[in-house]
Amino acid sequence: MTPLLSVKDVSKYYGNRIGCANVGFDLYPGEVMGIVGESGSGKSTLLNCLAGHHAPDTGEVVFDTRTDGPRDTLQMSEPERRMLGRTDWAFVHQHARDGLRMGVSAGGNVGERLMAVGQRHYGDIRAQAVDWLGRVEIDEDRVDDRPTAFSGGMQQRLQIARNLVTGPRLVFMDEPTGGLDVSVQARLLDLLRGLVRDLGLSAIIVTHDLAVVRLLADRLMVMKSGHVVETGLTDQVLDDPQHGYTQLLVSSVLQV
Repeated sequence: MTPLLSVKDVSKYYGNRIGCANVGFDLYPGEVMGIVGESGSGKSTLLNCLAGHHAPDTGEVVFDTRTDGPRDTLQMSEPERRMLGRTDWAFVHQHARDGLRMGVSAGGNVGERLMAVGQRHYGDIRAQAVDWLGRVEIDEDRVDDRPTAFSGGMQQRLQIARNLVTGPRLVFMDEPTGGLDVSVQARLLDLLRGLVRDLGLSAIIVTHDLAVVRLLADRLMVMKSGHVVETGLTDQVLDDPQHGYTQLLVSSVLQV
């Protein structure tokens, strides 16, 4: 099977400081990869390099496109990358406000992404927006409300609807439950797990929360100081960590 995403020797430096170094892995269709590590470990830098938000200093990020097969996204033109980000890729920010237009209605937020890929029929766009609000457990009668009137959890669910409405095959998530109350986190995680399963999504999830990757990720990468120190099946890594740093991460959670 051809990998959906093939990452080869991706490195990013900030002067003498390592953002991430020599990272490589393959992600297959329908697979979820979790990336964990403490603050400053390089996990968010890596995610932003993979998603095209930062330009890595070295490496390849090869995506199996629908029309042209595997292509190095770092060699794509800016319009090509932008279209990829509107269609086959999606990015869920930790803070929903970074991924939403706060002055636009909930329905408008979802509809904008449809318009960005060429849809123009207002009735169809609104119907799809209402459908997706329902999928993320937002009532239809809130379709014309602005995100400023929503709770943090609702804003995050709206951001997810905005991202998934165009049917992407790969979703990047940066601490998707960070900053939410525990009860809200649980509801959001349950929603994400259902969407990933039902839509057959591939995803890369960055988090410091091992419970999140335990629930969502098939495979796990552990990062420290910009380097991947351990990788494997999620349950295998968490239940039998081999690297001293991973053992420390797991034990610190067990002690809480």
